Amino acid sequence: MSDISQDLEQAISSLVAEGKEPSVALIKARLASPLPMPVIIKALQSWKKNAKVPKIEKTTPTLTSEQRIEQLEQQVAALTARINQLEQQI
Repeated sequence: MSDISQDLEQAISSLVAEGKEPSVALIKARLASPLPMPVIIKALQSWKKNAKVPKIEKTTPTLTSEQRIEQLEQQVAALTARINQLEQQI
């Protein structure tokens, strides 16, 4: 998990420092990495009410064992096909 509240806070602060009214589009343009619109909207609404961005964390989805196995099987199949293609070129 990574804390993205600081990135949002910096984007909003830089807009305010330039004398611009923060909006979803302006904040989105200032972010280094893309975020879902609902997250930006939530941060902007909180900032307008409290002049503070709430703590928002970005989580990585956890895969089930079946999903991981399926992913690995696809990778093995792709690599096997590449090996066969390379062997035919030799």
